[in-house]
Amino acid sequence: MMMASNGAPAAGAGDRKELDAGAQFVLKSRGSWVHCGYHLTTSIVAPALLSLPFAVAALGWTVGIGSLLIGAAVTFYGYNLLSLVLEHHAQLGNRHLRFRDMATAILGPKWGRYCVGPIQFLVCYGAVVGCTLLGGQCMKAIYTLSEPDVEMKLYEFVTIFGGLMLVLAQIPSFHSLRHINLVSLLLCLSYSACATAASIYIGISSKGPKKDYSLDNNKEKRVFGMFNALAIIATTFGNGIIPEIQATLAPPVKGKMFKGLCVCYAVLSATFFSVAISGYWAFGNQAEGLILTNFLNGGDPLVPKWFVLMTNVLTILQLSAVAVVYLQPTNEVLERAFADPKSGEFSARNVVPRVVSRSISVVVATTIAAMLPFFGDINALIGAFGFIPLDFVLPFVFFVLTFEQNGIKKYVHISLAVLFSVLGVIAAVAAVRQIILDAKTYRLFADI
Repeated sequence: MMMASNGAPAAGAGDRKELDAGAQFVLKSRGSWVHCGYHLTTSIVAPALLSLPFAVAALGWTVGIGSLLIGAAVTFYGYNLLSLVLEHHAQLGNRHLRFRDMATAILGPKWGRYCVGPIQFLVCYGAVVGCTLLGGQCMKAIYTLSEPDVEMKLYEFVTIFGGLMLVLAQIPSFHSLRHINLVSLLLCLSYSACATAASIYIGISSKGPKKDYSLDNNKEKRVFGMFNALAIIATTFGNGIIPEIQATLAPPVKGKMFKGLCVCYAVLSATFFSVAISGYWAFGNQAEGLILTNFLNGGDPLVPKWFVLMTNVLTILQLSAVAVVYLQPTNEVLERAFADPKSGEFSARNVVPRVVSRSISVVVATTIAAMLPFFGDINALIGAFGFIPLDFVLPFVFFVLTFEQNGIKKYVHISLAVLFSVLGVIAAVAAVRQIILDAKTYRLFADI
């Protein structure tokens, strides 16, 4: 057997020709299960977790914490099912490197091309826009604390963050991000610890608000708020790129994804629950959509100023890593469209279109983030239509169709797929309602 220069089995000449440029250059299969754990952690344990106290506040203690436990259990199980389906196809000699390839093989070409592929692209590109906007907001928070007398607009900070993304987007492959994603793992542990410590500090001091854990008295607002909170939790646990992450593993892949998921969910357990519980305990139903906002009272920090600055800096740094991870499906599509798999990865023929196309992709995402600072409302809709089907429905559908199960396990999987499909529809309705309610405040390039 031929061996690649990195020690992994190399594909034969015939196999190499079958790989398009996107698979060959962006989705290199060279990683270990440890690298897989880094990628999974960055894609799931992201700054979106800082919105969990807000979600729990809309649900209350019992339902809120219960929803977090269910979300963790269902996604861990579902991602393992996806991994088993991918391993099964790999053992049959047909390794799928992309979500749309997997959907095409199991559901048919129309499902892969016109449904799963576009949904995944929308979710991932929406995540890039969302990260860019949140990065700009964190930068503005730092600047406002440091220079309160000098005014700069939000879109200026979004543009600065976009400039950072312009550089990171040129990293050639998903596997090349392994060291960045290790740093990202450490960053998410750090800012989560900071957020937890700040919440506890404020909660036990006289600076914090009076604790009130009651739900909204308006029944309509309470019900829609609950479904919106469930959508937030589902989106926070969402991934949407499990096949692409598994594609980075060097063969044989059997069992490696499970180990990577164990790494990821160990970090997830240490961050999601500590931030959610401490934030809701400290601020009750006054918990903001981003818990860092609660650390300021009318612009004055409730914890030492340097602590707020440090937490925001850690968040910004991880946001850049998360954004570049979710750029990978876009990079793969661009590489497939414009690169030549027969030329060298770093030949002028491939480098020039790579730099140009990726730069345009980042510029477009940055422009959308700057123009639409209310993109969070739109992203909630994308999450309901995207993350819930990709991460809470399709894993069970794929598993049932691949292994042709019988008995109680089959009906449990089908029931879960139906349940989360209904939840996705309701969450989408709640997101549309929120967009309608907030529409009167929407303004392009608004300084929120």
